[in-house]
Amino acid sequence: MCMQLYVNEMESPLGKLYLGVSEVAVKYIAYDEASFVGEGTDFSTAENEMMWQLKAELQAFFDGEIQAFTLPLEVSGTDFQMRVWRALQEIPYGEVVSYKEIAEVAGSPKAVRAVGQANRANPIPIIIPCHRVIQAGGKLGGYNGDDVDRKIWLLNREMPF
Repeated sequence: MCMQLYVNEMESPLGKLYLGVSEVAVKYIAYDEASFVGEGTDFSTAENEMMWQLKAELQAFFDGEIQAFTLPLEVSGTDFQMRVWRALQEIPYGEVVSYKEIAEVAGSPKAVRAVGQANRANPIPIIIPCHRVIQAGGKLGGYNGDDVDRKIWLLNREMPF
């Protein structure tokens, strides 16, 4: 059975975003052309209600009008990745935590590097806020393809200095 996936693009302060949604949930946000799309998927560039809502919420976030997203998400990954991504969603707006803290919440306290890899594989950055994870010493660490400038922009949006 093929799933209908709606794909589109959006200009943002972070550069072009590549978006993917189903009829009922957000599937991915990517900084590079869609890489989270699986085989057996029918694509459409038509905009559905979910795409309109995603674009509206992202724009409101970038404009500083909202702090939380309300759209349903649909992600798949390993058990560990799923635990990490759930833990990321618990980090409050305007706060940061360490990779070690996320590893502990995910139930694998020694898996600090694996948390970094799970963050890198995060299919819905911004909404699943992997940008809120920093190194234990306070250094920023990498961000989704090692573009630390995006991480800095997002953190400054949430915690203006």
